[in-house]
Amino acid sequence: MEIWSISCDRCRFTRTPFNLIAFPLLEVGKKDKVKMQVTMRDRSKNRKPLQKGRNLSIEAIQTIQSLKRAYKSSADNQQQVINSKFSRLLKFDMMAILRELLRQDHCVLALMVYVEIQKEHWYKPSVSLYGEIISALARNGLHDNINIIVHEMKAEKGRLEAKTEGFNLLLESLMSYNLIEAALDCFELMKSVDCEPDRSTFKLLVAQLDSKGETGLSESIRKEAFRYYGDSIEFVNEQEEVTAC
Repeated sequence: MEIWSISCDRCRFTRTPFNLIAFPLLEVGKKDKVKMQVTMRDRSKNRKPLQKGRNLSIEAIQTIQSLKRAYKSSADNQQQVINSKFSRLLKFDMMAILRELLRQDHCVLALMVYVEIQKEHWYKPSVSLYGEIISALARNGLHDNINIIVHEMKAEKGRLEAKTEGFNLLLESLMSYNLIEAALDCFELMKSVDCEPDRSTFKLLVAQLDSKGETGLSESIRKEAFRYYGDSIEFVNEQEEVTAC
């Protein structure tokens, strides 16, 4: 690509091939000639690398901003943003918005968005996604909402995409926030959807219950673990481990 020369009384541009390194020289006046060289930088070199899980499209970013503004005004405005912007997005953008709102601890907006996602034909309930939602709710002390989500998980158990690893992460999250009842409910749900607990599941529950002084519940989990794995599973009491060291 070339830039053609332009002449006038006071200045002229020389015909020079265009590239990203330099523009043509500019000569000013006849007596005093001042040469100026302007360089153009490639802006892409200044961009910070996208973080995993945060590659938001422009449409997704604009929708998040609109949702936040609407949240400060009225419920009608929130629904208007949902109808006019969010519902028109692709699956990838919808899920990215949900995860970004959870990351930013905008739990109310995240739940509103999740309700809309559940209406989509491609939606399939998964333990891992429920785990992300529950972790954000627990982090913000919204325990009543967690009970609602757990109840909803139970209602969807016929369609629930469940993996042992996902349940283990969910159980660990609930136990870390001292939500013992919710954790045990999820443990029972795990077994009801034919997702067999592994050794790490039982060890996690026993260790957490022991640390919280729930010896009766811990003993019950131990007995159940032996029914699954017999003597091949071993539990190390934290106090015994400290003494041994």
